Amino acid sequence: MTPPVYIDFLNKFDIEALNLTDVEILNAIKSSLKMQGNSETSIEPRTHIQPRAGVEGHFNVLRGWIGGDIDRAGTKVVGDFVDNYKDNRPSEYGILTLFDPRTGAPKAIVDATGITDMRTGAITALGAQYLAPSNPKILAHIGSRGTAYWNVRLLCSLFNFAEVRIHSKRKESREAFAKKLEVDLKRKIIVTENWQDCIKGADIVVEASRLLKPEALFKTSWIKKGSLVIPYGTMSAVERNILDVMDKVVMDDWGQAHGKFGSLREHVDSGLLTAETLHAELGDIVAEKKCGRINDNENILFWHRGLSLSDIALGHAMLDKAKSLNLGQRLRFY
Repeated sequence: MTPPVYIDFLNKFDIEALNLTDVEILNAIKSSLKMQGNSETSIEPRTHIQPRAGVEGHFNVLRGWIGGDIDRAGTKVVGDFVDNYKDNRPSEYGILTLFDPRTGAPKAIVDATGITDMRTGAITALGAQYLAPSNPKILAHIGSRGTAYWNVRLLCSLFNFAEVRIHSKRKESREAFAKKLEVDLKRKIIVTENWQDCIKGADIVVEASRLLKPEALFKTSWIKKGSLVIPYGTMSAVERNILDVMDKVVMDDWGQAHGKFGSLREHVDSGLLTAETLHAELGDIVAEKKCGRINDNENILFWHRGLSLSDIALGHAMLDKAKSLNLGQRLRFY
């Protein structure tokens, strides 16, 4: 008799009810980075699907496998449509599917909209944990939608900033973002009117803008000596000469460096950034295979494109907690 196959299903409301803590999110992602550094994973470069001309959006498709106690293969598909705010929709919708890598049987379907935001914020924060100067006092964040909230929240959980500055293109968006952060983080958020006032003098700069086309709005001359810069907008906002002032460049995965989008797309395509000039992948640093920051005078750029491994690890952690809280549904598949 053929064994039955069941699929665990978590929707948006289930995930909200899990109420994952900052520590739970960071630990799940950190474990996946360590396994990546120890070659206990398999990851494929992301691909993109653009459904039609005239629509400002595309689909990202991410694929990978994590070993260890997780031992799951997974695929995440995310629709990234920048004009969704006009209909009061999130910028991204996502689905994560998990599979048994021994049989190929499907094991879970999880709403990945929240996962994408959480795991991206966790990669930002963990990158800073290993690459930021020893006592960062000023955080600058460009962008207020999508992953922005979790970037700021998880960074603030790791560092005692004297100032947190934010900026985004639309005034109503940045002011609403600041109010939410002030309520949730119980601290003052400084809203700036332009990129320069936000970035100049900051110890950690996160650029998560949502531009419609590449535009060098982030000037290299604003970068403070000894800072960490984390640009990861889909469309590049940095200048071509940004690597000239960097002592180290770190990525989450070099295999994600090529493709159609990304903050350092021009730098990779023109040969300014190569596998040889890349200092390390973050997983190698977490697994202690390579060094992170070695002094407070280094300028370091951390470019993360988003990994299926992070999605799988966080989805797995959510499913484990959901079972303990009796959340979600179990569907008969086969």
